[in-house]
Amino acid sequence: MGLFVGKGEFASRLPQLDSPLHMTKVPSHRSSLIMAAAMVLGGVGLAFGAWMLPVNLLALPTALLAEAGRRTPTVAAIGEDLLAREKLGPASLLWRAAEAVGDQRAPELAAALQRETERQPALVPWGGWDPFLEPLFDRAENTGRTESTPVLAFFVTREARTSLASFLGNTRSAGVRALLALRQIDRTQQFVPAMRPGGQALDATILLAALLYQGEHLSDPLQREMRELAETAVAANDLTVIEPFLLDLLSLGKRLDWIQFTEFSRLVESTKTVGEYAHLSRLAPDDLAIIYAAAVASDSADAVATYLIRYGRQGLEDLQLALGYGRGAVQQLLTRNVPVSREAGPTLGAVAAFGLLHPHVLLGAKYLGMLLGAFLVFRGVDRLFAARTAGGALPHLSSGALAILSAALIVVATEPFLLKAAPPSEFQFSLAIPVLANITDGASVELTKPTSAMDSSTLLTIGFFAALQIAMYLICLMKIGEVNRRDVSPLVKLKLMENEENLFDGGLYVGIGGTATALVFQVLGLIDPNLLAAYSSNLFGITCVALVKIRHVRPYKCKLILEGQEALAAMQPSTR
Repeated sequence: MGLFVGKGEFASRLPQLDSPLHMTKVPSHRSSLIMAAAMVLGGVGLAFGAWMLPVNLLALPTALLAEAGRRTPTVAAIGEDLLAREKLGPASLLWRAAEAVGDQRAPELAAALQRETERQPALVPWGGWDPFLEPLFDRAENTGRTESTPVLAFFVTREARTSLASFLGNTRSAGVRALLALRQIDRTQQFVPAMRPGGQALDATILLAALLYQGEHLSDPLQREMRELAETAVAANDLTVIEPFLLDLLSLGKRLDWIQFTEFSRLVESTKTVGEYAHLSRLAPDDLAIIYAAAVASDSADAVATYLIRYGRQGLEDLQLALGYGRGAVQQLLTRNVPVSREAGPTLGAVAAFGLLHPHVLLGAKYLGMLLGAFLVFRGVDRLFAARTAGGALPHLSSGALAILSAALIVVATEPFLLKAAPPSEFQFSLAIPVLANITDGASVELTKPTSAMDSSTLLTIGFFAALQIAMYLICLMKIGEVNRRDVSPLVKLKLMENEENLFDGGLYVGIGGTATALVFQVLGLIDPNLLAAYSSNLFGITCVALVKIRHVRPYKCKLILEGQEALAAMQPSTR
């Protein structure tokens, strides 16, 4: 009996022992709130830090460009090296480029050019000295020139062509002999044959090509291709196969002096690139110094031409920006072959060097940081919801799914050329083919360029629809939490959940309404037609409702059904 009473006394003290435990709920609740706030702030900080990392998927941030050009020769420094080798013509073009990009050493290069010009004025028209110019250099008609002169201005005269033909006629090079044989071919399409009246331009261009070949001023691939074209034309007695290349030489020969031409020809790997440079020189003659300097700085005229043909005027501005940072920046830009991202926010320059060596690793770290940051934010919000729960288990936010969706939206918003393609290039070759149009009326021919660009209004619309569905998702979770907190039986909670079915389908209603509104606005001309922006609202609505019902409503209803069944079983009298 005493033992029983002792147990009763011990049992009677349990509420007293429970009282201190009950008092600790307030600090525990407060610490939970602090932890949730810390997770939200930490997630925001992590996402912001990831955003600051200087790396993009389809663009090159200026921070990486500056780091790549650090401690590499500037444009003016490269020009001084050329001037030290008595290449006045190329050095003068690099001086013009140095002034255009704001190189601080441009005045020093200008002063050095002036001193060299005063010391050797006879070299200025040719752009420098070359022993293969001996047949032409001292001719009387070449005197009196004081500025850089296009090389064909010298070669086009009868006396110059006679001297060059005599000089090159003694060659033992099979390639030079094949080029000289082109002068005797009468079958042409775009030129007057070289040996006929009016054929001076073709004759001078052929002799220019032969002199470049004889002086070994061509890169090996270009030299082989020139010889093959010449031999094919000679075998067929038809100049058509090599005429496009000769036209390109003619175009460049009217703009570059001899040393500028020879320095350029060493950097070209194919006749295609020669044609691209001739095309660029016609479309952007005022920017020829920038284009030439980029080729010299990168040691690859082919890469420069490819970049400019692809990106147009915007690419030219990117190249000019890279030239301002130095040779390394130009090489990095052409290696990546992507536009420069000027719209990026503040960047962490300290990791720029690592980004140059391991761009894919840094890009992965950036995306992972955004994903983890979004996950922490939503997990913190989840804890804030859970802190308000008075008993029971509130269905958790689907932090992973929301984090992936939010991180994807952040990536799309911060990547300048992910969905919005680079502007169409103004330098691309175009061919107009009139179809079902009056070709006598030029206005009836419409030239269109296919583009995959997505404007900012489309991105904003998609982001707005996604934000609406996230808000709808959170409202549904709050309603589930409200039902869960009610002090009623599980079966009553189940009925309340069934009563909220329309709310749980609200994402679909919002999605359909957004699509219908966007289509109506497009028909009325209030916004630009874009089906992707309109139907994205429906897609987000379907995703939201599927996530709410499959991830939250269905498991919670299943839990309530089981709890209700257990309650009914407990209410029934036990039978033996």
